[in-house]
Amino acid sequence: MEKATRLFDCMAIQANQLRADFLVAKENGNWRSYSTQDVHTMIYQLAIALMDMGISAGDGTNEGRDKVGLIGNGRPEWVIVDLAVQLTGAVLVPLYPNTSTKEMEQILSEAEVKLIFVSNADLCDKIKQVSTTLPALKGIYSFDKVDKFNNWHSLLKPLTNNHQQRIKDTSDKIHEDDLATIIYTSGTTGRPKGVMLSHKNIMSNVFDSGDVLAEVPLVDKRAFSFLPLNHIFEKMCTYIYLYYGFSISYAESIEMIGANMRDVKPSIFTSVPRLLEKIFERIMVEGQKLSGVKKKIFLWSVRLAEQFEITGNSPWYKIKLAIADKLVYSKWRAAMGGNVKAIVVGSSATQIKLEKIFTASGMVVLEGYGLTETSPVITVNHYYISGRKFGTVGPLLNSVQVKIAADGEILCKGPNVMLGYYKNPELTAEVIQDGWFHTGDIGNMDSNGFLKITDRKKEIFKTSGGKYVAPLPIENKMKENHFIEQMMVVGAGKKFTAALIVPSYTNLLPWCKEHDISFTSHSEVIKDKSVIALYQKAIDTFNPEFNHVEQVKKITLLPNEWSIDSGDLPPTGKMKRKVIMEKYDAEIEKMYAGEANENPSLIPAN
Repeated sequence: MEKATRLFDCMAIQANQLRADFLVAKENGNWRSYSTQDVHTMIYQLAIALMDMGISAGDGTNEGRDKVGLIGNGRPEWVIVDLAVQLTGAVLVPLYPNTSTKEMEQILSEAEVKLIFVSNADLCDKIKQVSTTLPALKGIYSFDKVDKFNNWHSLLKPLTNNHQQRIKDTSDKIHEDDLATIIYTSGTTGRPKGVMLSHKNIMSNVFDSGDVLAEVPLVDKRAFSFLPLNHIFEKMCTYIYLYYGFSISYAESIEMIGANMRDVKPSIFTSVPRLLEKIFERIMVEGQKLSGVKKKIFLWSVRLAEQFEITGNSPWYKIKLAIADKLVYSKWRAAMGGNVKAIVVGSSATQIKLEKIFTASGMVVLEGYGLTETSPVITVNHYYISGRKFGTVGPLLNSVQVKIAADGEILCKGPNVMLGYYKNPELTAEVIQDGWFHTGDIGNMDSNGFLKITDRKKEIFKTSGGKYVAPLPIENKMKENHFIEQMMVVGAGKKFTAALIVPSYTNLLPWCKEHDISFTSHSEVIKDKSVIALYQKAIDTFNPEFNHVEQVKKITLLPNEWSIDSGDLPPTGKMKRKVIMEKYDAEIEKMYAGEANENPSLIPAN
């Protein structure tokens, strides 16, 4: 296959595939397919319009290149704007649609964004609120038709031969080492940082990750996209789809993922662990509605899947697995379109239980690891059995090097490592030393070359007794209990380890009804003695797996789920630990009132 050096080179390679369903999205209640030719024409039309408005590479430096903003959920227009901006030599600055007004203003101001494209009326209003403080901003264009705002279609004019030559002359001057995009990390603490990624950074990841993707036996190259396209994980995967001739279908919304997948029947999709948890939660909800023999078979199949191993399953186990597949797992696949072969997961740790369940059901979970600063993939589990191992984030990509520092921190070197943080050379120098990027994650490499992440360096804490506690392994293990939805371990400077828990109300409430426990609200149900005993039992079951200092001595049950909207989670789904600790400071202090008593107990939040 022809080699690409710049991201937009994927366009010419994709053009050879000539798909009628290159990009697919719901419009006015119906699915609309954009052909390869449709998309390429609009990319070139928009590129000319941008050039006519003066958008360019400027003096060719990182700061001198014009910046174009893009905010909204995934849709075909995203790809078109992204590639059109690249052809001009300018830089795309994508933002999450739920970025706060304050952060949006900070990012757009720092990047000196000249034009911005947004999805809908709500985002038009949001940009309008901050536009008066952005002197560089010259125009706002909406994908949807919004009163008093320019529609992006107004920029698309018929192409001429002169236009084609103009685009070629401009794009020929763009090199693989040139800045392609600035992605502001959502972060779990502090102000977002602008990660500068070059064409080469991302393309190196496209080639290496594409080799892994090529292992998946796909009957039809059909991808489903629902993660934000400003997330480098989904953004990089989009270029893989471009390069390898996939069709990409976009979800209407998170709520419509299931229905949309049944419509478009994808063979592969990317996810973050939190969304995978939600998908399985819905499967369990439907299973709990069954009765009699059907319910028993369903629960047996779930337990069977939890016992799945990549290698070493006995012949008798394989026979039972085949029976479960025919009776249960096939229905799970049908609910997701029927054709899913692989689910690529990243951003945060995935429960091993979930990896086993989905893989056993025929939808192989390929968990990977990386950061925005590494474009993003460093390691990923393969589809081939020899390249997969539960509990790890897989082997290294071909072009990537990793070493483990003396304190356990994972260091990375390779063509995928960012150019640096935008307008922040001091911070860049802190994290990139002698060519090695310091990830901030703690981990180890096993004898077979599989990387395992054990915690975030900044999240490991020390108790008052001087003992270190890594919260992530404890949280991940205890969340295997299906009554625990979310969990955060605390105890820095304290005598013992404790935790905040958000119950899985999807599973807890039916359990309460089965046990004749009445309630009017979540706040009320977590005070019930039987419910408290249920969580006490869960903690007692897991605690022996950890050393004494790691064992959770007290827990507070919380009535409300942590979410992006509540400000407790960034868009990547990781916990904002500092925010959560400040929010529940009173509950945490209550657990430590009278630390001399270390008897385990559960305290429901008021």
